[in-house]
Amino acid sequence: MQQFQSPRWLPGGNLQTIWPALFSRPAPAPPPAYRRERWDTPDGDFVDVDFIDAPDPAAPRLVLFHGLEGSSGSHYALAFAHRAAQLGWHYAVPHFRGCSGELNRAPRAYHSGDHAEIGWMLGRLRARCPAPLRAVGVSLGGNALLRWAQEAGTTAGATAAAVAAVCSPIDLAAGGHAIGRGFNRQVYTRMFLRTMKAKALLKWQQHPGLFDRARLRAARTLYEFDNIFTAPLHGFRDTDDYWARASAKPQLPRIRIPALVLNTLNDPFVPADCLPAAHEVGRWVTLWQPAHGGHVGFAQGRFPGHVQTLPEAVCAWLQQQAG
Repeated sequence: MQQFQSPRWLPGGNLQTIWPALFSRPAPAPPPAYRRERWDTPDGDFVDVDFIDAPDPAAPRLVLFHGLEGSSGSHYALAFAHRAAQLGWHYAVPHFRGCSGELNRAPRAYHSGDHAEIGWMLGRLRARCPAPLRAVGVSLGGNALLRWAQEAGTTAGATAAAVAAVCSPIDLAAGGHAIGRGFNRQVYTRMFLRTMKAKALLKWQQHPGLFDRARLRAARTLYEFDNIFTAPLHGFRDTDDYWARASAKPQLPRIRIPALVLNTLNDPFVPADCLPAAHEVGRWVTLWQPAHGGHVGFAQGRFPGHVQTLPEAVCAWLQQQAG
């Protein structure tokens, strides 16, 4: 994966991001059907977790945390589901609050540094598994997963054998400003805000007066949205405070379990100049920084391509670390 090369028919970071999400095949065949469980949270809310069960009850369990506005139906989640089935692993996709198709009950939603929620989910999954988990976080989910590993420190190994973060905005300020400019703002920001604002307005109906509804409707960037909604609802002063405290990059040396941090150099969301160097991360962290792949794209093969190379490489790394 360090030497990943996109096919000639798919040039540039934007095409390598957009095309695989819309048109490339997640797997050669449909993945097994999900089985859903609803878990009550300690604060009276709920999350939905989708499972694919392996034939062997003692098989390893792979857990995937999705990205911003993602779900178990995202192209990368389906690709990892197929790979887990090939390997005979159990597979679970916990949904962040409000991302499973039904609005959650509590005033809060989810955010990039939601390490406590990650820890609670991993703890419940670990309780039903005979061995430590193998966990992958994609984009937002990867940053939150790394933040959990950082906060858990030496205790993380009892829950997870290894973790991997794929195309995660580990410097949230750099990524947030990048997605708020030019083409990114016109395409990606609009796409995200379309669903995020709709959910937030439904949240306001649940909890009238929760935030300034007129300001939220007027928000045109993720920075503005986070200032009005995400930051204050989750205990941060403002967007700058949220992005600074939730970013995984400054705390990578705190990690004490094997952690893969995979970022492409042509990711439209995560500028290459904000990515860490080897001397900045500590001995537990492995950096993969291929030149190609876009943001969670990694299409391969003949047109229209497939996206199995990513889960194959990441699962092989996880398996190696788990021993």
